[in-house]
Amino acid sequence: MASVGIRSLSLCKSLDLEYSEALCAKLRPVKVSVFNFTCKKLRISGGDTRSNFLEPIKAMDASKTTSDVNGGCNAIDDFLTTDCDGFPGKSTPKMSTVGNSTNIQWHKCSVEKSDRQELLKQKGCVIWITGLSGSGKSTLACALSRGLHARGKLTYILDGDNVRHGLNSDLSFKAEDRAENIRRIGEVAKLFADAGVICIASLISPYRKDRDACRALLPKGDFVEVFMDVPLQVCEARDPKGLYKLARAGKIKGFTGIDDPYEPPLNSEIVLHQREEKCDSPTHLAEVVISYLEAKGYLEA
Repeated sequence: MASVGIRSLSLCKSLDLEYSEALCAKLRPVKVSVFNFTCKKLRISGGDTRSNFLEPIKAMDASKTTSDVNGGCNAIDDFLTTDCDGFPGKSTPKMSTVGNSTNIQWHKCSVEKSDRQELLKQKGCVIWITGLSGSGKSTLACALSRGLHARGKLTYILDGDNVRHGLNSDLSFKAEDRAENIRRIGEVAKLFADAGVICIASLISPYRKDRDACRALLPKGDFVEVFMDVPLQVCEARDPKGLYKLARAGKIKGFTGIDDPYEPPLNSEIVLHQREEKCDSPTHLAEVVISYLEAKGYLEA
């Protein structure tokens, strides 16, 4: 048996001492007798510890001594009855309803977006690249990511097709599913931006209202819309995935630009014009976007 404060704990042939028991014990430096696993007696006198077994207990005791100065908020009983150093007690929290989610509460953390941006030496934002299939959105996204990476900036690409391999694999290309596809990607992009990452979203996103809804998720200025202004005939001539040919043959229904509309942005931050007679390289287009980010201060904390 071992006497610790006002409690007796059995330490012979057992490791049953839980940290929760140690927390509940009123710990004070005392003379302790401990038996090891073969029941041989070990002597621990005052602060002279010949076993590392009670080091966690001693550390907790020291923590309690420190917390007494701050009102004793380190004790388990205090955690259950009061609000101590950010730990919730019996006070009733404000609950919310968001969409179909009820009884939820936003949990705020002391490490915020500004702290993460300072760590990364950049500002989190979303670069939303929109345009017809074959306009070069994914190619630009990769060139942009490569250019920013070379400058020591952290990026992540949310490509329309790639996201449908996992997160959005349950969605079709019906109008309502396309809207949900954009909404989910917008929410994920928002999280990346909040993490301080420069998130590059490249997807057709044909409807203005869906793109505007994603813009509304972020603080003003943190959503940078890049419109790949490439004529349909140029995109169809490229047809990198053979989708236009399938759409023209009637094998794909609701294909953007053929039998479903594309609504070009009205006020994009960046418009990249590509014409059949003049097609700039992806690297050059990426530099245009990078120059915009530099001018707006996104490449520094």
